[in-house]
Amino acid sequence: KKTHTDAVTMMGQTQPARDIITHQWISDKKMANITEEQSFVIDMEKNLVYWINHGKKSYMELAMPIDISKYLPEKAAQMMQNMSVSVAVEPTNETQTVAGKKCKRYDLTMTIMMMTTMEMKMKIWATTDIPFDWKKFQDKMIQMMTPTMPLGQEAVDAFMKIEGFHMKSEMVMNMMGADMKTFDEVIEMAEKTAPSGTYSVPEGRSEEHTSELQS
Repeated sequence: KKTHTDAVTMMGQTQPARDIITHQWISDKKMANITEEQSFVIDMEKNLVYWINHGKKSYMELAMPIDISKYLPEKAAQMMQNMSVSVAVEPTNETQTVAGKKCKRYDLTMTIMMMTTMEMKMKIWATTDIPFDWKKFQDKMIQMMTPTMPLGQEAVDAFMKIEGFHMKSEMVMNMMGADMKTFDEVIEMAEKTAPSGTYSVPEGRSEEHTSELQS
């Protein structure tokens, strides 16, 4: 899939526009998200996530469900504990074909309150016309997200309204008065044999630990 993020200026600093291509592999028990800079490999049998940094030739092993506060400096972890998240999802009747799949549009609004309030609005096009168990995939993703953000049952139920795999999205996040815009779209979906090593940490990678990340 391709992801484009517009340039944004915040607190006097300008972040340039970015374009990223992600190769996502999904099997019955494992999943891998691979970009030029980093990869995330999820092993559902071991309940582990491997976060691989290609530039630093390093990786971290994270237990699922992920509690992100364990991997942050103390002050940032305290901010996470005080964070609250609300989610609203509205199904629409709009449809669109993305990568040959008929998709239905859902409108999502997420409000994140910490030291400041961030609001994220998304248009998501999802399809159930896919060659794998999207419900199992969705359940696992929500299981991973719940400890990362304090999602109550109401927020989880809102996410579950989105039926199918996300094929395309348009997101606008307002943070500190600036709008960050991201566009995401699947450009190819096919059944293929994953290359050797897709679901494992490449050789020659050193393991990072929580103390190293926090420093």
